[in-house]
Amino acid sequence: MIFESAKLKLEEVGCIYRSPACDCLICRDLNVDGATLYTVLKITDHESVRRLITVFEKEKETVLIDSFSAEGAYLFVLPYRKERALSEFYMGDVMPLERCEDICINVILACMTSGLPWPFLYLVLKQKRLNLSRDDSIYLSYDVDIRELDPKLREKECVTACARILASLLESKATQKADSYILLEKKIANQSYNKFTELYRDVRIAAVPKSKTGLFGRIRRWLAARSDTFLGILFWLSLFLVIIALALLLSNLVMGDIPWLRLFVNNFKRIGTESLLQ
Repeated sequence: MIFESAKLKLEEVGCIYRSPACDCLICRDLNVDGATLYTVLKITDHESVRRLITVFEKEKETVLIDSFSAEGAYLFVLPYRKERALSEFYMGDVMPLERCEDICINVILACMTSGLPWPFLYLVLKQKRLNLSRDDSIYLSYDVDIRELDPKLREKECVTACARILASLLESKATQKADSYILLEKKIANQSYNKFTELYRDVRIAAVPKSKTGLFGRIRRWLAARSDTFLGILFWLSLFLVIIALALLLSNLVMGDIPWLRLFVNNFKRIGTESLLQ
């Protein structure tokens, strides 16, 4: 299906989810070359459209690329990046506290620079659309369920939701008496946070002092950052070995032996016209 506006000519290439009120699609722009993809919220519910237009109009510098009506719906076009969910790739149990706190700080920075209106950012946080890059930076996904959108939400609700996420990331370090985790727990209980700058300051101040990483520490970080690549290599190597094993088994069943091994058996019984067996 093609959706066209004054700026974009979008072709649907995938679907993240469909619901009665909204479809979340992956589209590419046919007006430009390349593989740039977009997240497109295709909304048919008029009240949801009105609310989303209202919240984005209040944001001067927004991440929203385009919005227009097409095919009996209203479309909101946002950036797309392949998901690498924080909840799946964050390994707090095995990471040192220093690295966990760095990731928490990156979560705060991603929120502060998101270019999203507070009600939309709250949905991103509540529905955990946070992604962890291989370099430990954080980026957001926009495939949210907009039926829960509340235009009245402000920064306080967003920063509280973010603080709860950070506390969950640091929970495995509670036994280490992590000051950052203890401080977050107290302030969340008292609903003390009003701005992201306050949250950033607390985590930065309470974080463990930076230590120089030795050679083995750098090697561990390098391996951890490339764990996905190594797992992929091991998978294909294992698959290759399985195929070879199956081929050998089939050869043995069909021919009674393994023809490939004949190259290495009795190769030197005869040299020219002379037999070495005599």
